Amino acid sequence: MRRFRTPTGIVDLLKQYAERKQATPAQISLAWMLHKYPNVVPIPGSKNKERIIENLDASLVELTDEDFRSLEDALNKCKVYGHRGFSR
Repeated sequence: MRRFRTPTGIVDLLKQYAERKQATPAQISLAWMLHKYPNVVPIPGSKNKERIIENLDASLVELTDEDFRSLEDALNKCKVYGHRGFSR
């Protein structure tokens, strides 16, 4: 099992997929979210025009079902430390 104490492990994983898809890690992250949650519209914030265009171009990144499963499996093996969300 992978264990990352910082988010760099996940970023490195996204970089690997980005290289394969000729995209950026942010685009892979958004493409993953769009694939996993088709009824959700991500709204990443930025004042930087280039970053906004980069984020919009995430819709052009095609993740096949196999790509998605592979990325999902790899992400699920990552140990994330710290508080995520809230508990009741």
